[in-house]
Amino acid sequence: MAEEKQHYMTEEGKRKLEEEFEQLKTEKRQEVVERIKIARSFGDLSENSEYDAAKDEQAFVEGRISQIEQMLKNAVIIEEDTSNNSEVALGKSVRFKEIPDGDEEVYTIVGSAESDPLEGKISNDSPMAQSLLGRKVGDHVTVNTPGGEFDVEILEVM
Repeated sequence: MAEEKQHYMTEEGKRKLEEEFEQLKTEKRQEVVERIKIARSFGDLSENSEYDAAKDEQAFVEGRISQIEQMLKNAVIIEEDTSNNSEVALGKSVRFKEIPDGDEEVYTIVGSAESDPLEGKISNDSPMAQSLLGRKVGDHVTVNTPGGEFDVEILEVM
């Protein structure tokens, strides 16, 4: 039997997933069942786009429920370690500047379950995070991404 993937997340990320899970199971699932009932009442199912759309949504909702259930089952909570801010680690924020242009960026490294680059949260599986993990303040790092490579200097770990 294959070993199941661990899903790293913060307490907040786990709480959000649990809330989504409950909302999908209790509210969204019932809404979709009602839509299917209504669509069935329109008659011929072979040409019923409302029925097809409701069934597609039902498949999506059930798939998401299953996915979240698996993620929560294999959740590994990222413990906040405020005592060591010298090394980039999971759950830490890192401020760095691109070399040579000097553009500064700040990202928090989280598990893939709660990554959101627009919110400054990148997955520990991303090329950026993989390049930064384990590095220290002052280190110059070459980051390899699908778009090419670039150099950064780590300025702060928070």
